[in-house]
Amino acid sequence: MAKIDEITALCKALSDMNRVRIIALVAREGSVCVCELCDTLELSQPFVSRHLKQLKAAGILVSHKEGKWAVYTLNQHADTFLKCVLDEIRSDENALPPLCACDRC
Repeated sequence: MAKIDEITALCKALSDMNRVRIIALVAREGSVCVCELCDTLELSQPFVSRHLKQLKAAGILVSHKEGKWAVYTLNQHADTFLKCVLDEIRSDENALPPLCACDRC
């Protein structure tokens, strides 16, 4: 993917407040599962999953399986532009509600 395409995908991913809140929670907590995001942000699972798919496609998040659950973390191989954006998001991550721990994961 060309750099201009990567920047465009990143900007599109950041254009939604719920996606930015998801990024901030993942940045603050280190790793989260879908149900934790749903419960904490009071959003439906399909809605959160759709946002997570976009964030993964933009290269912001990565996931791995723990049992039957997907756990999301920040992409540790982010480019310089994304790292700057993540630093700005982290600067206000305490404005988010406490994470609702999932008893299923």
